[in-house]
Amino acid sequence: MAIHYVCRHCRTFLGSIDRSTATEIQLGLHSLTPAERREIIAYDSDGEITVKVTCNYCKEALDNNPELSLLASPLQ
Repeated sequence: MAIHYVCRHCRTFLGSIDRSTATEIQLGLHSLTPAERREIIAYDSDGEITVKVTCNYCKEALDNNPELSLLASPLQ
């Protein structure tokens, strides 16, 4: 089983980590609130985990155009 990282804005696949070699503490997921966990982490029926983060391209776009953060899907 793996932990997959995708951009929450453009949905670009960013990479995967083998779940057997990394813990939630090592990945920093333990510090998320329950609401953040529901928003950021998704579990599928096969035991795979998807973590939604912001890629560098989208971060730069949002930093340069903060008004984009007001849109539901600003960078699709």
